[in-house]
Amino acid sequence: MEKSNQQQALDVSTFLRIRKWYLLALSAIALTIIVAQILIQQHLNSQLDDSRVINVAGRQRAYSQKLVKEALLLHSGNLEGASREELLNDLRSTLYIWRTSHEGLQNGNDSIGLPKEKNELILQHFKELTPHHDAMVEAVETMLGQQDASTNPDELGILLKNEGPFLEKMDVIVNTYDSISKEQLQQLKTKEYLLLAFALLILVLEVLFIFRPLSIQIKEIIKDLVKSQLKSDQDAREIKKIFKEKERSLQELRELNFVIDNAALFASVRSDGTVVFISKKFLSLLEKPNIAPNAHLSEILTTDEGQQQYLREILTKPRKSIRTEEIEIRTKGGNRLWLDMSIIPMHPSSLKQSVLLLCSDITERIQTQRKIEQLTFQNYEDRMHQKQVQASLIVEGQEEERKRIAKDIHDGIGQMLTALRFNIESINLAQKERTKEKIEYLKVLTSDLIKGVRTATFNLTPPELGDHGIFPALQKMTAELSKLTGTNILFENKAEENIRFDSLAETNIYRVVQEAVNNAIKYADANYILVTINHKDNLLSIVIDDDGKGFDSSILEKPPKNGSDGGMGVFFMKERINYINGRLFINSTPGEGTRVTINYNLDQKPREENHNIKRRK
Repeated sequence: MEKSNQQQALDVSTFLRIRKWYLLALSAIALTIIVAQILIQQHLNSQLDDSRVINVAGRQRAYSQKLVKEALLLHSGNLEGASREELLNDLRSTLYIWRTSHEGLQNGNDSIGLPKEKNELILQHFKELTPHHDAMVEAVETMLGQQDASTNPDELGILLKNEGPFLEKMDVIVNTYDSISKEQLQQLKTKEYLLLAFALLILVLEVLFIFRPLSIQIKEIIKDLVKSQLKSDQDAREIKKIFKEKERSLQELRELNFVIDNAALFASVRSDGTVVFISKKFLSLLEKPNIAPNAHLSEILTTDEGQQQYLREILTKPRKSIRTEEIEIRTKGGNRLWLDMSIIPMHPSSLKQSVLLLCSDITERIQTQRKIEQLTFQNYEDRMHQKQVQASLIVEGQEEERKRIAKDIHDGIGQMLTALRFNIESINLAQKERTKEKIEYLKVLTSDLIKGVRTATFNLTPPELGDHGIFPALQKMTAELSKLTGTNILFENKAEENIRFDSLAETNIYRVVQEAVNNAIKYADANYILVTINHKDNLLSIVIDDDGKGFDSSILEKPPKNGSDGGMGVFFMKERINYINGRLFINSTPGEGTRVTINYNLDQKPREENHNIKRRK
């Protein structure tokens, strides 16, 4: 006995020692993995910022050349009217982006994703570059402020003089960015190698000091377990015999407990259905203060003649097993009750008692069940009514969209075609000067007509969406809307590859982005709109940012009203995203712009009930 206790204590101490070292080794490996992941994530975040900075820095060179080119075109003096005004607008836009990017590379700019620069060497290069940049900015601003930019070539000379040094300095800055990024990557590799060596060392120590002793001990334990298994099998056979005997006794006890547990409502009945004994609680429930001698149980239970006939048949019918059923009865006072009734055949020595009737009052449960069914049916009707209302709103929205497109074609393209026809018919070749003026007007009118047709057709489904997917379609949409409206609309694709998914989801996401961009143009008076796409861990995220006047987000909680473009537009955006099981977030602050975020899990499928509604339409 003492030896057994010592062995048990030794096993416990061995197990605790192995567990301590094992947990220590696992903790070291886990710590190594966590540190490695932290370093990798920090480096990846830094790489993303560096990539964005290098991209913007490289773009500065192209924008400086574009700035000089536009200034040269403006200085040439060969432009007139609308072409000159368009070139001035392009020059202002180029100057704005160039100057904003230059400041963002040094001080950071959240709108274009630039962090604040902290490297002293790069800041020193920027300090050397700034005089050339400021001179070029001042020259362009002077040219823009003059009535005739071609009259003073000094500013153009300043631009050409400072362009070369600016490009050289920007090359130095981009190369410095690249060198710093490579140096950080090399440091990360060194840390990774050290952590890998540490993890491998821990694994070797585990094999030598944990797994090998543990395998020897497990081998000995298995031998003991095999011996114990043989003995356990023999004991199990004996226990199985005893268990069967106890199971029969337990079944008898269960039957007896059933009678005892349900003895509150019970009655003893002869083979002809007359009552031998009935409990007081049963009589009180049936509203029978007393009964006549040899009264039939069916007449006591209910006043309904049909139910009485049914109870006579089941009470007097010979049976060998217990019969259980739920039955509704009507008392003397007219109340209706539900009973869970069990008819148990008895085998007494005399013929005075042949059936034992046990009942439970389940009226409240039945009533509750019916209320639940009624509420379920009402809830179903409410949901169907809500879906009908939503379907009606969607149909109304579709009809309004058709009317809007028809109105655009009639009021815009139709009137321009009519004007084009009248002007062509009114041309008189004999009047050459007048004819020349009309031909020039026809050129402008034709250009407007082409722009109107492109705008109308572009609002319909673009071919790029079906042929190439949503990424090229959104890029084409932002570019076209930027040309047509004159708004600065940028498209940034952060996804690594062009992916295709469910065509219905692509179409709905495209429409929601189109509605968000159009709202920013029409209602927010935005000058700058950025559409960003990101794809990570099978989650597609699209963000539309604008610098418009914004609005109070609390109005989105109110139901939309027919005829309100903004409210119905947001309603249809939410319906489209809900239709494909996506999520839509709209955040806006008055005077600070608006952000619309669309999240869609590429594993999701459109709702089946929505498919059914669409098929019924």
